[in-house]
Amino acid sequence: MPKDGPGQKVIESQLEITPEAVESDERRCFFGNRVVRARIETPHRELRAEARARVEIDRAPAPQSTSAWEEVRDEAFDVGSLDPMSPAQFLYPSRFVPLFEPAIAYAHQSFAPGRPVLEAACELMGRIRRDFRYDTKATDVRTPLSVAFEKRRGVCQDFTHIMIAGLRGLGLPAAYVSGYIRTIPPEGKPRLEGADATHAWVSLWCGEEAGYVDLDPTNDLVVGNDHIILAHGRDYSDISPIHGIVLGAGEQEVDVRVDVVPVVGAPVPVP
Repeated sequence: MPKDGPGQKVIESQLEITPEAVESDERRCFFGNRVVRARIETPHRELRAEARARVEIDRAPAPQSTSAWEEVRDEAFDVGSLDPMSPAQFLYPSRFVPLFEPAIAYAHQSFAPGRPVLEAACELMGRIRRDFRYDTKATDVRTPLSVAFEKRRGVCQDFTHIMIAGLRGLGLPAAYVSGYIRTIPPEGKPRLEGADATHAWVSLWCGEEAGYVDLDPTNDLVVGNDHIILAHGRDYSDISPIHGIVLGAGEQEVDVRVDVVPVVGAPVPVP
């Protein structure tokens, strides 16, 4: 479920699960994300989880200037805190983002000596957008980033993992963010139901003064008011939108639909 954070306030949220759960509860994971756990005992052929939320977004613009990336790297390794959003949590290899030398070498091309960290990261983000092709059939959630890197194609999860691998390999803290993005239909065309999507992007720590700046390599964007944050983690394995254990025979098929709709005027209760 979406959470409050810098530039984001959850006005109301609800979750409906069918079949009805015999028990459920909400908790906060280590990174402060809202997690709902449910146990379902009713035999079923379809499990439906429908989450609704009204979220107010008003993000501050990205900082105009940042320190040189080497200074940010040294500052990150000198941090003494192990709080959930400490840069120390996002410096090291994780399950889906191992040390991968080709990604580090690819990233290093954008990080000339003394270059401001955000400027360099934005160039890296743009290169990923140009060099990699968005292809939903090229990978799945289990595909290693090395395969997506070699193919030069994949989806937002792959591009985010690749960018994080390059940044961490340079000693820069980078978190994985899952959420939604509002898509804008062509002029004169209606917005299609389900046309928006689950999404992923990078949150780069740019030093104590600048803090975290979110970057979307799939779209070559500094994250603004069209992105809704669900959760932060080290990689996809920390914050997959839904996971669990199913007891039963047969194969499973997952269908995901997302609608992100702007609300004009004063907030009203979620229907």
